[in-house]
Amino acid sequence: MRCANHRFLFPLVTSCAITLLAGCASLGPQLPMPTSEDAESAGAFGVRTLGASGEFELLSSAEVARRLQIEPGERSLRILALSSGGASGAFGAGALVGSTMSDGTRPEFAVVTGVSAGALVAPFAYLGPSWDTRMRSIYTTGVTERLLRSRGLGVVFGSSLYSEEPLRRLIEHYADDVMIAAIAREAAKGRLLLVATTDFASGEPVIWDLGSIALHGGKDAKPLFRSVLLASASIPGMLPPVVLSFRSQGRTHMEAHVDGGIMLPFFVAPAPEDLPRGPQAASGTMVHVIIDGPLRDRPRPTHANAFSIFSRSLSAERSYLARMKLKSTADALRERGISLDYAAIPAAYPLRGAFDFDPKAQRSLFEYAASCAENGRLWIHPTNGDPVPESTLIFGTPSCPADDPFMGLARTQSERRERTSTSPPL
Repeated sequence: MRCANHRFLFPLVTSCAITLLAGCASLGPQLPMPTSEDAESAGAFGVRTLGASGEFELLSSAEVARRLQIEPGERSLRILALSSGGASGAFGAGALVGSTMSDGTRPEFAVVTGVSAGALVAPFAYLGPSWDTRMRSIYTTGVTERLLRSRGLGVVFGSSLYSEEPLRRLIEHYADDVMIAAIAREAAKGRLLLVATTDFASGEPVIWDLGSIALHGGKDAKPLFRSVLLASASIPGMLPPVVLSFRSQGRTHMEAHVDGGIMLPFFVAPAPEDLPRGPQAASGTMVHVIIDGPLRDRPRPTHANAFSIFSRSLSAERSYLARMKLKSTADALRERGISLDYAAIPAAYPLRGAFDFDPKAQRSLFEYAASCAENGRLWIHPTNGDPVPESTLIFGTPSCPADDPFMGLARTQSERRERTSTSPPL
């Protein structure tokens, strides 16, 4: 009887201790706060670009567009936007590798933007097909399996459920001196590599010019480059905020940043309203958007535990935000006569959540996207009209994005009929 009492007493005492410790640790250390001057500029849309002086300046979207237009040569202006998506970043990586497999090469993008999972893929997309092997290894060799490492009881005193160390080590492995030097060379040509984070204090999105960091960052280029990538993929609560230190306007700033996908599922830069207008100017501008997730979730069973509910809620929220952002982007580009291609994971694809880093699931999603791209069934064009029936399969896999009736900005049949009767379909 005495042993039985002890058996029940220990869990009770442990639970009480954890509760008391949580109360003591609930305040935790205070994260950096912006000064009054910084707070006044918070929310101003722009790109933080590092100059040769070693200080950041905020470039407006219009200024970014102007700089792109004055670059020498007659290349078309191709823009690639890679979205957030957690473990579904394997889709975007596979799509890029498959595009190379299709004809041995893929277009060079003047601008590559990335958010969260898309930010981790963006440097590889920016550097082109010669980096495909490195990118493929991330999603097909099981290195992502242990990205979510619990803090255990350390969560009581920490700022997140999981440790950032596995993701930090992964970024450090790939974002090495060779990558930084290669990005610096491309940035010197006028190409842009842009990544979004969220300023945790202000709640505003921040866009960083990683190419300028590689080009002008000197000895601080590599650590800052890596830290921005880490911040862009650090979902608050899941991973801790990342404190970024940089110089601007003659002084050093300290800011805490988290996942860029909180505010921006993806972004096009320059903003659509600053891109060329008119048939001749717009004909040379093409925008490609890869959504690392479905545009609308279909109902699926969810276990009644905190992690499953959080993961399901996050997936649903991000699907909705991506759909609304894609619609507004498509409308803005259409007004200027600019071509848009986009791809997203069909709702019928058997995703198991935003944090499914199981090696088999990662490899399957990567190979699925690569196969669709290689066979010309990745992109959805505004002139596609109604997709083919969902039963269409390619090599026994679920329908590719270009074949899936649940795409088309995920409109229902009634929404598509209504839109078709008033305007050309997207």
